[in-house]
Amino acid sequence: MSEETPFKELDSIVIRFAGDSGDGMQLTGTQFTNTSAVLGNDISTMPDFPAEIRAPAGTLAGVSGFQVNFSNRDILTPGDSPQVLVAMNPAALKASLRELEPGGTIIINTDAFNQTNLRKAGYEESPLEDGTLRGYHIIEVPLTTMNREALKDIESLSTKDKDRSQNFFALGIAFWMFDRPMETTLDWIQKKFAKRPDFIAANTRALQAGYFFGDTTRTFQQRYRIRPAELPPGTYRKVTGNEAMAMGLVTAAYKMGKPLFYGTYPITPASDILHALAALRHFDVRTFQAEDEIAAMGSIIGAAFGGAFAVTGTSGPGVALKSEGMGLAIALELPMVIVNVQRGGPSTGLPTKTEQADLLQALFGRNGESPIVVIAPQSPADCFNMAIEAARLAVRATTPVMILSDGFLANSSEPWLVPNPDDIAPIPVVHPAAREHNSDEPFLPYLRDDVTLARPWAIPGTAGLEHRIGGLSKAPITGNVSYEPAHHQQMVADRAEKIARLADFLPEQEVFGPTSGDLLLLSWGGTFGSVRSAVTQAQRDGRSVAHAHLRYLNPLPRNLRDILSRYKQVVVPELNGGQLAFLLRGRFALNIQSFPKMHARPFKISEITDKIEQLLA
Repeated sequence: MSEETPFKELDSIVIRFAGDSGDGMQLTGTQFTNTSAVLGNDISTMPDFPAEIRAPAGTLAGVSGFQVNFSNRDILTPGDSPQVLVAMNPAALKASLRELEPGGTIIINTDAFNQTNLRKAGYEESPLEDGTLRGYHIIEVPLTTMNREALKDIESLSTKDKDRSQNFFALGIAFWMFDRPMETTLDWIQKKFAKRPDFIAANTRALQAGYFFGDTTRTFQQRYRIRPAELPPGTYRKVTGNEAMAMGLVTAAYKMGKPLFYGTYPITPASDILHALAALRHFDVRTFQAEDEIAAMGSIIGAAFGGAFAVTGTSGPGVALKSEGMGLAIALELPMVIVNVQRGGPSTGLPTKTEQADLLQALFGRNGESPIVVIAPQSPADCFNMAIEAARLAVRATTPVMILSDGFLANSSEPWLVPNPDDIAPIPVVHPAAREHNSDEPFLPYLRDDVTLARPWAIPGTAGLEHRIGGLSKAPITGNVSYEPAHHQQMVADRAEKIARLADFLPEQEVFGPTSGDLLLLSWGGTFGSVRSAVTQAQRDGRSVAHAHLRYLNPLPRNLRDILSRYKQVVVPELNGGQLAFLLRGRFALNIQSFPKMHARPFKISEITDKIEQLLA
């Protein structure tokens, strides 16, 4: 039948796998993504799963989804709306239907549409029969029944165990529908379940049964083919933001000639950084799971004092608990990195959803005058670059640096062009040398560098470098405890000035599009892809619109005010109540407009496009 089913060539397509949180949708989406990446497609993904460890099965609260955009050209977002939905139960259908593109295709597991599951999802009647799905292309598959039939002679597995493999049946259908080979996933199954031959058999049969169902049934009227993307030559691998962050931290430590110490307390959505680093002990990585956030912060202060490249990872609630320790690190003026993978708040908030609402917390969420460097990656792959940049800035100014990632960047994935390690510049680290025992010159721990204002990073135990350290106010140069008003004034000013001087070290802000005109969209963090895509389309339509994306938030690029002053309108789209716009208005006294979104989901390209049309109408 496969030869008779016509192919339709597409530039890109968006598919969403949705089911109960126990249906394996994250694994299904990941395997589909991996195969598409191996085939050379550009990819962008958006996992979407509940915060509860096990929400009630069959309910809307328990729906887990995974959206994949794969293309033969460069793409920057996981897509606004899926064209194809794989719905494993009624709740998955109901939760996803409102975002499905009109006229889209829905592959439905009809076995799950019984009265119990319909009631749990809030349906009074079956949507398969009441006209709810009119206008969509519906493909009904008795998926559970067919999967059980395919596995009926694997006697070592219970029916419940067999049903756990039905996500692979759904994946097989998707592989056939989009002309994807099974080999990558079959190899993964062999390695993953090497100690359980019956699991290998079940998952392999389920995948093949789904694929051959598509090949033999007359249910499908169309198959789709997306050819490989024309990407710059090189070696690529698929990375999530958290994976890229972990690799960037290890690379930074290597370029510093230092061991990496990662002290953290597990918190969603930052925990995967710990998971990735824990497996890299052979790269001189030491991971420490602390009993709480305060202890984690204390551990990296100690590690930095001891001369390691010290990093902690957390999210907004953890930053709140670490704030006193961060203030101590600022007063001690030691280089370290705090990774804040932002999530919806306040309080516990939305642990598995994204937001950018920790910007003001990062800048001002400590007592006293306590300036800190703040930078933000723009994509999952850029997390690698910004991890290295954070280390470079921390060492240059002997100061803590905060990286503001977010849940969308952390969990989504894209192809990453693996860099040549030799092309990454070293991060020079200089420690004061030991002194002779009878030296007349005392060690001055706060004698600052004339250019950077950094203080010496002295390694404890080095002869002649003994000095006092702590959180009490200090005298300039000597670092002795001092309550002199002039000393406090100078130390506060010096700490602020050394952060400000980093602006001369940072690259100037770039603009995509006209250097002056009617409208500039200014974005930061994970909003890059949707804003750049919308601006690109608007420029093709002849609109006078430009885009600048900030990766450095404190200090700001030295030419930013000049850029902002050249446009009639400046708008900041951000996933908060308007925090960056608020800061820029106060800093530059310019009319900066805010375009906030608080849905705990990324901007859609269409939302930015509509805003551009509204502003330029």
